[in-house]
Amino acid sequence: MMKRIIQLISTVLFNGYLVGFAKGSIYMGGLKVTCVPVLNCYSCPGALGSCPIGSLQGVLKSKNSNFSFYVLGSIMLFGIVLGRVICGFLCPFGFLQDLLYKIPLKKHNEFKFDKQLRYLKYVVLVVLVILGPMFITNQFGEGDPLFCKWLCPAGTLEAGIPLAIANDGIRGALGFMFSYKVAILIVILLLSIKIYRPFCKFLCPLGGIYGLFNRFSFYQMSVDHNTCINCNRCIEACKMNVDVINNINSAECIRCGDCVKVCPVDAIDSGFVKEFNKIKNEG
Repeated sequence: MMKRIIQLISTVLFNGYLVGFAKGSIYMGGLKVTCVPVLNCYSCPGALGSCPIGSLQGVLKSKNSNFSFYVLGSIMLFGIVLGRVICGFLCPFGFLQDLLYKIPLKKHNEFKFDKQLRYLKYVVLVVLVILGPMFITNQFGEGDPLFCKWLCPAGTLEAGIPLAIANDGIRGALGFMFSYKVAILIVILLLSIKIYRPFCKFLCPLGGIYGLFNRFSFYQMSVDHNTCINCNRCIEACKMNVDVINNINSAECIRCGDCVKVCPVDAIDSGFVKEFNKIKNEG
């Protein structure tokens, strides 16, 4: 229950400009230059900050290197401190996928090529987020945000659809790209009913980045192997298909805490304190 409350608060906090939804306009105040830690579209009418992936694409070809380093530094800071806790507890689109997965239909979390498909998010990161904007530019020499333009379902849900509903001018200019993006969104939402967080598992470049920090972030998961009775309940409970006992800090772990809840002997722990004490003792 606490997780759901945190997810709801996070969603409202990052999209607190409620008047934007009524006016069909975008908040352009001082907070907009700040990167939020989650995938949250800059063009969402309620967005108070900027999406880190959208910002990263925008500054890769920017002449303002200070801002470029700020965006990259923000993403690294979020990753170092929290890792994929951000995915599990703070991301609005992850929250939506969680809710859809609760629909009582048969689930298909384990299927052929699941492990191979996990690498697709890194292909998306390299091709659409990094290389694409660096080599494909507009008439002003700015990088083309290929991920936002061709794939991101969060942008369609948070920005495209609300703006189209509230803004006559935008609605009149809609064409193939909008229909294409809505189709992608629908496919991902439908898959979310059957597969736990398919976008997070297979396509999200931000989750891919944060996953790289999981083993080194200040927030850590741990298994006391002296206490563990190898009942495998934690592995069965993990909807991200992580081998909890042997690889709990896998790049795929979103720190949701499901494994902690089901452990009958309390052998699984998580948090900051243990990691800080470990660093202190090693020092």
